[in-house]
Amino acid sequence: MSAQVEPLSTKEIEDRLAELPGWSVDGDLLRRRYAFDGHLPAAVMVIHIAQIQEELGHHADLTLSYNRLGIAVNTHSIGGRITRLDFGLARRIEEIAPSHGAR
Repeated sequence: MSAQVEPLSTKEIEDRLAELPGWSVDGDLLRRRYAFDGHLPAAVMVIHIAQIQEELGHHADLTLSYNRLGIAVNTHSIGGRITRLDFGLARRIEEIAPSHGAR
């Protein structure tokens, strides 16, 4: 992770959110909830996200229930603000979601 990471402005966050349908801002968190046809597809997507997070060196809070997955992310190293790293992770998650049947 870059030491040069800065919090995004409200305008930057709004612009980036426009490119990520389904994602929203809740306080200082970037959030998304997905629904699945069952538990196993949701659990498999958690593992896939974990692999991406390790690759990026940036991690979200993942909440798995029976057929739902909640994601909440911000950048802890700068005091829990939303940065480009959070949107980068969100974009990667969006790329894999359809292959897991997430909606």
